[in-house]
Amino acid sequence: MRDQQPGQAAPPGNLPVEPDAFVGRSAELASLAEALRTARLVTVTGPGGVGKSRLAGRAAAGAGARDGAWRVELAPLRDPEVLDHAVVEALGLTDQRPRGPRETLLAHLRGREVLLLLDGVEHLAEACAELVAELLARLPSLRVLAVGRRPLRLAGERLFPLEPLPQADTVRLFADRAAAQGVPVDGETDVVRELCRRLDGIPLAVELAAGRLRALSPRQLLERFDDRFRLLAGGARDALPRHRALRTAIGWSHELCTPEERLLWARLSVFAGRFDLEAAEYVCGGHGLPSDEVLEVLTELIAQSVVTREETAAGARYRMLDTLRAYGAEWLRATGDEPRLRRRHRDWYVGLATWCELEWFSPRQAEVAARAEVELPNLRCALEHCLTEPGEAHLGQYLAGSLWFLWVGCGRLPEGRHWLERSVELDADRPAHARTRLKALWVLGYVAILQGDSVPALAALEECREGAERTADATALAYAEHRTGCLALVSDDAVRAERLLRSALERYREVGELNSNVLMGQVELAMTRAFLGDRADAVRISEDVRRICDDHGERWARAYALYVLGYAAWAEGDLPGARTLLSACLSDAHGFHDLLGSVLALELLALVTASEGDAAEAAVLQGAASRIWPSVGLPLFGSAHYNAPHELCAAAARERLGEERYERCLARGRLLDREAAVARALRRTGPRPAPAGMPSPRDGQGRDEEAGAGKREPAASPTRKGGETAG
Repeated sequence: MRDQQPGQAAPPGNLPVEPDAFVGRSAELASLAEALRTARLVTVTGPGGVGKSRLAGRAAAGAGARDGAWRVELAPLRDPEVLDHAVVEALGLTDQRPRGPRETLLAHLRGREVLLLLDGVEHLAEACAELVAELLARLPSLRVLAVGRRPLRLAGERLFPLEPLPQADTVRLFADRAAAQGVPVDGETDVVRELCRRLDGIPLAVELAAGRLRALSPRQLLERFDDRFRLLAGGARDALPRHRALRTAIGWSHELCTPEERLLWARLSVFAGRFDLEAAEYVCGGHGLPSDEVLEVLTELIAQSVVTREETAAGARYRMLDTLRAYGAEWLRATGDEPRLRRRHRDWYVGLATWCELEWFSPRQAEVAARAEVELPNLRCALEHCLTEPGEAHLGQYLAGSLWFLWVGCGRLPEGRHWLERSVELDADRPAHARTRLKALWVLGYVAILQGDSVPALAALEECREGAERTADATALAYAEHRTGCLALVSDDAVRAERLLRSALERYREVGELNSNVLMGQVELAMTRAFLGDRADAVRISEDVRRICDDHGERWARAYALYVLGYAAWAEGDLPGARTLLSACLSDAHGFHDLLGSVLALELLALVTASEGDAAEAAVLQGAASRIWPSVGLPLFGSAHYNAPHELCAAAARERLGEERYERCLARGRLLDREAAVARALRRTGPRPAPAGMPSPRDGQGRDEEAGAGKREPAASPTRKGGETAG
């Protein structure tokens, strides 16, 4: 622990010498050292095996206490009455006078500048708090560094919660300990990285895993990881008993919990990732743990570092490290209560998805997007449960379909398609459940359209239409017809698209459907009208959509209406207006992580930029868009209509810059990630006079009045359709 030079007297104290290299934690060590300089009581908290003792010992060694740093190992103690004796013993005091150990401590420490490291205070928290309070009150030169799962809860206490190691340091630690075993792992970087990820960055787990390298390769360790508690048994013979196995280390924490805390620990294991208080109360309450007591018990688990609290974009959330969760899951299985808890978990997240879908068409749309992202691990868990448990296929179909806004509006098309395809492979259990399957089918068709995959899209929509007609489901029929119209639109069949979209919008009116999906149907109709040469009608429809969106606080469908209006403004020669509209479109789409809306806005902003006279910047934006398209699907849907603005911009920029410089600008744009590209596009303000040779709306691209129905013009809208579903 201490760096001692030859011939130099050992500093006072009893801190053990570190047996191996201290890896990582430089920032935490500096922060802890600063805390010790400014506070007389600092408590390092964190889950078992996270490295609290090692970090605290390192910090104590560098604290510079004149009369030494002294460590008191409290883990072996069970009786609080012997606490004072243990401290006296750790300090090496021998006092045979008939006075209590407390008086001995006070007498010895008076006037001395000492750092007292109390390691493992959790199971003796009350006794430790009482001792520390008196020592600090009567010994002004004393500092105390406590280590445990929970704080001492004393006035002036500075808490220092310790998180798991970051990925890079976890890999370094594993490699260092592997080298100590004589097993270099330099050639297995990917396997080691994945293994370290699965070990949650818990140093104890990493140390134990590295210890297995005498018998198993890193790949074999990874393959056997599911039985992590049996696998990671062992450890150094001179280690504390609770550090000889991962199970033992965590079991130590478990033993110290009350029955209610153990019960909640086990039940919380059904959550994947983060969860909020309301979810914990609903899922884990009852059957021996009243819902109104969950908060109190959860608070204790937080204090004991079994559960951690985090701030997210959706508010406060709680989580357990995967290793702690897996330990709780074993106990839950042992109780026989796991099936009931899984059903409770499923019910909560089906309900959450329903709420999110309804609130998507509201001023809370951004909140819904943030919450769905945070809750995604649990939504996945619920989907997996529904799609694998007998008799729950209809719930899986309902859940996969209800999350359309997450798949489509928040840029998760591939994952959405995965769940939707899995769900529709299953038959609804009863005719009464047929509606949920129809919903999953039209959402699947929608997702496939946006990915440019027309054949499976058409198959899903045809099956949905046939099923809707067979069951007289007017709502599902409207959605099937709507999405088929979308498919016609991106396939450049504007006449058929208009017919289907108008019919679908009429069906929506008949059933009283109004939501983001319906509004997107209107946007798509506006786009169709623009393709057919009636820009004025496209503007009228889009303005109506914008008005309804503003009335309801809807921002996502509104962004696409702004896209149409932005193109129309460009076509009229209003470059400042076009830039304002398209910048708002890009800002909102990017805020929802809507890749399609973002890249379409970038494409049109490139055209506006070219019209403003900056061909080089226009080419850079085109390059940035080309980098995003592979993450979305087929660039511009392979549609000639959608591709027209792109080609117009590219032709003008090439003419202005020359082929070689144009390609260089494209290459510069391709180096920008999405964040950088959006920031760059939004930074530009104000148009510049367009020099000769730059694309002008009045040069033919904006003359809708003269354009025949068969003439192809620049796109006026995206096909990022969506909205609420009532399927």
